[in-house]
Amino acid sequence: MATTQHQRAPGGGQPSGQPVRVPFPVVDEVARHCAQDAEPSTVHIEIHLPGRVDEERLRSAFAASLARHPRALMRERPRGPLARRYEWELTGGPDTDPVSFPPCAPGALERARAGALDRAPALTASPPLRLDVVREPDREGCVLLFTVHHTALDGPACMRLAATAAEIYSGSPIPPSPAPARPAGAALPRQSRTPALARPAQVAPGSPGPAPVPGNALLLAELPVPRRESGAPYTVNDQLMVATALTVADWNRAQGAPGADRRPLRITMPVDDRPRGPEMPIGNGTRLVEVGFTAAEVAAGADVAALLRTTAERTRALKAQPRPQLGHGAGLLTVPLLPVAARAALTRGLRVAAGPWTSTTLLSNIGRIPYPLDFGEAGRATAVWFSAPARMPRGLTFTTASTGGRLHLALRWSRTLLGEGDGARLLDLFTRHLAATSSEAV
Repeated sequence: MATTQHQRAPGGGQPSGQPVRVPFPVVDEVARHCAQDAEPSTVHIEIHLPGRVDEERLRSAFAASLARHPRALMRERPRGPLARRYEWELTGGPDTDPVSFPPCAPGALERARAGALDRAPALTASPPLRLDVVREPDREGCVLLFTVHHTALDGPACMRLAATAAEIYSGSPIPPSPAPARPAGAALPRQSRTPALARPAQVAPGSPGPAPVPGNALLLAELPVPRRESGAPYTVNDQLMVATALTVADWNRAQGAPGADRRPLRITMPVDDRPRGPEMPIGNGTRLVEVGFTAAEVAAGADVAALLRTTAERTRALKAQPRPQLGHGAGLLTVPLLPVAARAALTRGLRVAAGPWTSTTLLSNIGRIPYPLDFGEAGRATAVWFSAPARMPRGLTFTTASTGGRLHLALRWSRTLLGEGDGARLLDLFTRHLAATSSEAV
């Protein structure tokens, strides 16, 4: 993808010359086709700092970070009714200042979180993200709360922007980031035996209330990272995957969902092979795979130790197998043979028709945050939370990251599917099942 950056015209304003145009990649186009106001496709990120940042210094550092990663400086190009492509325009600088400092007031963080779920940044203004620096009178430190339009960027890309801003703000260079861990020299494991065409179980509805408000809700928790023996054949990601599968299976049985003891589960898992250094490509860079579980494997009283080993084999196979980001079918939907409007209508129709075969849920494990996120006198990040969109028909996502030896979990759900009490019950189930994967328990 092009990453050319234009010089800004004297005095600010638009960049001189014509902006570079970049056709939407497949992931961006499919997301753009399916955009809707009722459940905005946003990624929410919270970086908690023990101290407070200086306003002008942070604005300057984030502007410099965007300049170092010019692929983030994009906006959707206006198009005619017969246009066959969506296109990004790469701008020479932000159209609007993405950084804001809401008033320091009680409840500011909850309001900022709600805004991250309910209001997506505009795609027509560069960059398609916003950063609220949240402070409350009874809370030490501050929270850098990012809202990212998922049509344009994903969570790891935004974290790269934040890491560069921290490096500039503190004046301390970031140490080299390790490459994503992958098994070396091992034979390709066998694939999941879950029937690929079997209709998966969906998350059973809870108690959203008589007139649920459209949109997403969110619950954050800090948990211990589950322990595992040295040399264990599974990873923390596999432990999280097993806990997610057992949580949903338990929930569906408790809700009396039809087919809860017969239908398999399929859990979508993003895989990210990008480097984490300054050269990291900015955009939507993960590919989605689905980890399958048979109904028998997640039945009540499941053998957790055996399930961990089986899950590790499946996730290793899926990570090792080359695959387009959204699978082979998505590429066909974005071939520019028809105008964008026609392809959008077709994509939305297929999405509705495929609803019953959508994966059960999504687990996005960011893993250990590979950056120090050192903001000088404001300190290093003490916690980082992410949350991925939870649109129907899936309606529930689990997103995890670890900082300082603690696991930071975000449960996010569609308010048309679940209520606040349901989220708390799901968190209790997840906490219990995650503890059951620890080396002390298996």
